[in-house]
Amino acid sequence: MTETIGLLHPGSMGSAFGAQLRARGNIVLWCPDRRSDATRRRAQQTGLEPEALPELISRSDVLLSLCPPAAAEETAAQVAELGTAGVGTIYVEANAVSPSRVQRIADRLAPMPVIDAAVVGSPPVGGKYPTLYLSGPSKQADRIAELFAGTDVRPHVLGDSIGKASALKLTYSSYQKVSRVLAAVAYGAAETYGVADELLEIAAKRTRSYLVETDYIPKTAARAWRWGPELEDAAALLANAGLPDSLMHAAAATLARWDNNRDRLDIAGALEALRAQGTVDGPS
Repeated sequence: MTETIGLLHPGSMGSAFGAQLRARGNIVLWCPDRRSDATRRRAQQTGLEPEALPELISRSDVLLSLCPPAAAEETAAQVAELGTAGVGTIYVEANAVSPSRVQRIADRLAPMPVIDAAVVGSPPVGGKYPTLYLSGPSKQADRIAELFAGTDVRPHVLGDSIGKASALKLTYSSYQKVSRVLAAVAYGAAETYGVADELLEIAAKRTRSYLVETDYIPKTAARAWRWGPELEDAAALLANAGLPDSLMHAAAATLARWDNNRDRLDIAGALEALRAQGTVDGPS
């Protein structure tokens, strides 16, 4: 069954998703108003159909928001203000935003059903297969999963609570993207001090992600009292190399929350000691 998808707005990820949906025979619309020449070229090459925003909204069975995270709420607000969506139209919020922001978007667009979505992986081109995590009302989530069945986008439904997909995306990003930043800073410092090759040799001995080693969290807590000062010295080294030292100071401040826990805790105890006072931004 052919569906009409309104794509808001086709950057490199969005246009690749649009191409996957087009390959299955769907109609994919986009709005060229105030878009860059690069975006226009991508949309044209992908075979997307240009449409003014009011008509895009009114024609679409699914509105797929894949835009810079900072623009996610503004994009949803434009859709809400126009108020021309058809009965049964589903809004898919697929940007890297917090669960609380997804909930604000859902509240703003009500009664239109909103699916919380998150893309993990590279755009689906050149043999790459990103996963599209979905959470929200089960009927609509299953419909979006079916929309991508047979494409290079792998849908995965997490449950019916809005916020789960976004929480998964940002918890992964908090490790993966910061790790990339740390790698650049560490390599820059090693290069400054003439030990870059040796640093890479040490790093090459490790093939497993720290993220999967949850059993090491209590060990980290028990060693925080001496790791913290070491990272402060690392901050001084970075500063002397003309590199940003704020991440090291932040890590030392985080370790300081474990200063009074030199004895081994279990994972739950270590995390409890790490948490800030206040409420947790969990799923609604």
